[in-house]
Amino acid sequence: MKPQRVVVGLSGGVDSAVSAWLLKQQGHEVVGIFMKNWEDDDSEYCSSNVDFVDAAAVADVIGIEVEHVNFAADYKDRVFAQFLREYQAGRTPNPDVLCNAEIKFKAFLDHAMRLGAEKIATGHYARVREHGDSFQLLKGLDPLKDQSYFLHRLSQAQLSKTLFPVGDVPKTEVRRIAAEAGLPNAKKKDSTGICFIGERPFREFLKRYLANTPGPIKDDRGRTIGEHVGLSFYTLGQRKGIGIGGLKERGVPRGSGEHAPWFVARKDMGANTLYIVQGHDHPWLLSQRLGADDASWIAGHAPTRGGLAAKTRYRQQDAECTFAGAAVGAAVGAFELCFEQAQWAVTPGQSAVLYDGEVCLGGGVIAASTSA
Repeated sequence: MKPQRVVVGLSGGVDSAVSAWLLKQQGHEVVGIFMKNWEDDDSEYCSSNVDFVDAAAVADVIGIEVEHVNFAADYKDRVFAQFLREYQAGRTPNPDVLCNAEIKFKAFLDHAMRLGAEKIATGHYARVREHGDSFQLLKGLDPLKDQSYFLHRLSQAQLSKTLFPVGDVPKTEVRRIAAEAGLPNAKKKDSTGICFIGERPFREFLKRYLANTPGPIKDDRGRTIGEHVGLSFYTLGQRKGIGIGGLKERGVPRGSGEHAPWFVARKDMGANTLYIVQGHDHPWLLSQRLGADDASWIAGHAPTRGGLAAKTRYRQQDAECTFAGAAVGAAVGAFELCFEQAQWAVTPGQSAVLYDGEVCLGGGVIAASTSA
């Protein structure tokens, strides 16, 4: 690739740092941008200030400029507002998917173009491949770090301007490169919190923004066995934090499965009722089919063949499935998937992302599922 002006999103983490270093070694004119997407409210949990110091230190070692850009207003309007609407409706959204589509590859891309960039780059573990006159999004070569799931809403225009320098590098090698290059964050641990929340207590954070109306917790036989604090604060498949201790004392027999854990299985928003079941493989937790909407396809159109694979959550193996367009009269952008093996805790609001081998095709937002 001929030398180009590349604007790199420097997060303060090791992946984006090595991305910038690799690009500089390849002879590109590299400029760093640090994106502030959330206004500091809890210095205990928000690491933005520390991350910027780390990004600036990396830029100094590499020998590039870094600019601090505040996208917090864009984030609040484009990502956080939708995040709250989804939770209020009882769904469990994935803000990282929307952040990539709306902030990192839209607001940031636009800003980079104004700086004269020919390309942008991030530290995501994914790859872009030219295929004829179009672009494909491929999985990162490190299967434990592949982040194509979070990037499935990117368009042809966005991919055509994007580089993922560490997409074909194992994470262990990224760490080695950072250490050899003398990058100050070579051993910095990976962030695990949601992009804008950090690693703070999630329920306490949500309570600031969402009304909580308590209601009954019922089991699969319709017995009331507890009280929830508000349906928005639970997600399907959840095991911890349900708050149903002391069932024996309440006279609820549990038979031979007495010690089996309880899981959130359904939400009845109309009746404000949370349903929980006992046992990881309870039928209510298994789905053979799902319906999704708000589809986004990387090629610009839906897949043309039915036999593909999909993920219904990030940390999941690809599951073989049949893709079908939605029924007549369904909303534009809706589709259905039928899985060969029942999927566990398919959760409305999460993304169903389709793959053809290593090629990420796109996906949509899970609307509903049908039990096995």
